[in-house]
Parts: sequence; C-alpha cells; structure tokens
Amino acid sequence: MSPDTPEPERARERTDGTDARTGDAPRPGGAWPEREQPPGWPGGLPVPAGTPVTAPGADPLAGHPGVVAELPGADASRSGRPLVTTLGVVALLTTLGVPLGLLWAWAAPATPVRQTPAGAVYATTQPEQPIAADGWFSLLTLGFGVLAAIALWVLLRRRRGPAGLLAVTLGGLGAAVVAWQVGRRIGLSAFQRLVETAPPGTAFTKPVDLRAGGVDWYGPLPLPHGNLLLAAFGAAVTYTLLAGWSRWPSLRPEPEPDAAWPPPPGFSSAPGDQPAR
Repeated sequence: MSPDTPEPERARERTDGTDARTGDAPRPGGAWPEREQPPGWPGGLPVPAGTPVTAPGADPLAGHPGVVAELPGADASRSGRPLVTTLGVVALLTTLGVPLGLLWAWAAPATPVRQTPAGAVYATTQPEQPIAADGWFSLLTLGFGVLAAIALWVLLRRRRGPAGLLAVTLGGLGAAVVAWQVGRRIGLSAFQRLVETAPPGTAFTKPVDLRAGGVDWYGPLPLPHGNLLLAAFGAAVTYTLLAGWSRWPSLRPEPEPDAAWPPPPGFSSAPGDQPAR
C-alpha cells in the first residue's frame, strides 16, 4: 500500500493487499474490480482530487459537466439540447409581451388632445398622462422580468446557469419590445384618422406611447434603450441573486432519492446536509 493511497482505499485493504470486504486483490495499477464500483456510476469518472466529498462545500461533480445526466435517477431527456431550450424560453417570454402590452394599454391613461386648424395639440399645456404611461410601462416590465426569472429558476432546475441567465435576459428584452409595440398600436389608427379628418375644436385622446424609451437603428442593428431595458435588467439581477444564494455550487438539483444507489455524503440536498460555503 502506497503512502499516497487515499484514506478510503487504506480502509479497504488488508495487510496482505486484498480488499477487506471481498478478499479480492487490486488490479495492476491499484484499480479495484469493476464490481466494487457503485452500480450505475459512469465508467471512467475520476474522483475529484485534493478534497474529500464529505468536506463542507465540496462538490463531487465539480469539473465534470454532464455527469448528473448519467447518474441513476437523473432525467436524461432534460440534460440535452441546451440551445433548443434557451431559444424556446426566449420565444415564450417574447410572446408573453402581447398580454403585457394589452395590460399596459388598459392601465395607462390616454392623453386628451384637441384639434386645431394647425393640427392636434394637447388639451392641457403640461399633460401628466405621457409620464404616467412611461411609469406604468416601467413598473409592469420590471415586475415581468423579476417574475420570469423566478419562474425559470424554479421550473427549469436542470438548466440553471449561464444558459438560463441568457435566456431570461433576452426573453425579457423581447417581451418589452413586443409589449411596447402592441400597447401603442391600440387605437392608433383611429387617432391618426381623427388627426387628418376631424374639424377644429374636436376633442379626442392619443393612445399610450413611450417617451423615455425606444429603439435606435445603427444600420441594420436595432438598439433598444431607456425603459425598454427594464425587463431584461430585472430578470438578469433576479436570476443572478438566486444563483448567488444557492446552497449548491452546481446550482442544479441532486439525483432523485429512489435512485439505484444512494448518493454519497455531501451529494444530497436534504435539510440536514452541510450547505456549501
């Protein structure tokens, strides 16, 4: 037995060099027979060097991406195609911008205008309705980004990490742009028709729109700015905080408790286990 042999291997060896549990001798190079490996453990998986898995904060699968999918009880169907999942989340969140825009148009007040011989003008010199429209849009999109990040963290637990952060950030940005375009177009055609045909003195309302946000174009590239970025900002900050408060370095849930072999110490997320530090 070499002095560099790990402590678990020392406990398994007898003085004659055989396994204390089975009586088998190790293979050349110090490897034990295959039947000594835990059932279902991925073949060739190296043991993390330097830190025992029982130490507080140790992650047995650190440096081995994809291993969780090979463990007993892990859902292999959820571990593949991260790009497809990311694009699906972005598309779903962007689509949710439609009801978000309808809610904004319903909650924000329209601005009263009056027709004059020179065109439509505000009914009051300093109307508050455009500011209220910006405020409502900011609150709704910021809340949408926060809720989207929490939902993604809870529902897609095996996608936690940079891919999830990217998906919820891009999805929040897409939802804000769609909500802006949907909300501002409700009643816009009727407003433009009245501006062109209404006689002087006619009073009507202007649909909601943004004054503190929009999209600038640099050649073929759109660049959203202002409060169009609040949904993405809220989603990114919330998702990052959830990752920072996670007690497990991998961020992902552990194998199911009914797996073929029990998880080693420090690998379970039961309430009594040591948290990561």
